Amino acid sequence: MKEKTKQSSHRIRDKQAEYKHWKHPGGKLRDLGPEALSTEELIAIIISTGYKGKSAEEVANDLLIKFGSLESLSNVPLSKLLEIKGLGDVKIIRIAATFEISRRLINEVIKKYGKKENKD
Repeated sequence: MKEKTKQSSHRIRDKQAEYKHWKHPGGKLRDLGPEALSTEELIAIIISTGYKGKSAEEVANDLLIKFGSLESLSNVPLSKLLEIKGLGDVKIIRIAATFEISRRLINEVIKKYGKKENKD
């Protein structure tokens, strides 16, 4: 009898997950993994909140439209980012730190695989 109850509760949770709507992309990332998110959703997680009348995802979308790509956005001076409505010091520091971590990761990978290729 207990086994049937467990199976039933699992089915209910599975059904709820099918129809789940996330209020913030962080929940989507937790449930589906980072690869399931759009670039806008990932940036929205970094900036956390928008401002009255505009969500973090909309601000993230505005950033990508204004600067054209992640590469361009990664090279924008911090002072330029402060000109964007909804971005203050904390948010631009988070963005800058994220891009710097990405650059360092890329450099580590290049060094690692560059050494392997030179050995062959």
